[in-house]
Amino acid sequence: MPTKPSVLFVCVHNAGRSQMAAAFLAHLAGDRVEVRSAGSAPADQVNPAVVEAMGEAGIDLAHARPKVLTTDAVHASDVVVTMGCGDACPVFPGKRYLDWSLADPAGQDVRGVRPIRDEIERHVRDLLTELGVETEGVETGGVETETEPRA
Repeated sequence: MPTKPSVLFVCVHNAGRSQMAAAFLAHLAGDRVEVRSAGSAPADQVNPAVVEAMGEAGIDLAHARPKVLTTDAVHASDVVVTMGCGDACPVFPGKRYLDWSLADPAGQDVRGVRPIRDEIERHVRDLLTELGVETEGVETGGVETETEPRA
């Protein structure tokens, strides 16, 4: 039986993009993928606008906390997805690296975070397809870009 893939999402503060990506991956893949997120300079808390936007998608980040990036987390991951952490992200041979160019939700209200959230969900769904992980039957409310909260 093949081992389940492990994915690490990394951004600077681990308070927005990487938290959303990890939450989507965990929600969509369940226990079929091992999920981690971390930041090169973690913030004290997850961005409140990110928590609100993810809540609209049916995912609760209220108790999520930013974590520091460690070399152990990178070593333990099959895929490392970077999102603006620059040179602070360690690179190790044999790891698959993806760099997702995404707007930073820092300083944005929930209306500004929604399109970022939806783009991250699309990227995560594409990654799961590449990894061969089924998401059938798991919904988050869609990925349409919108400016109003989901019903």
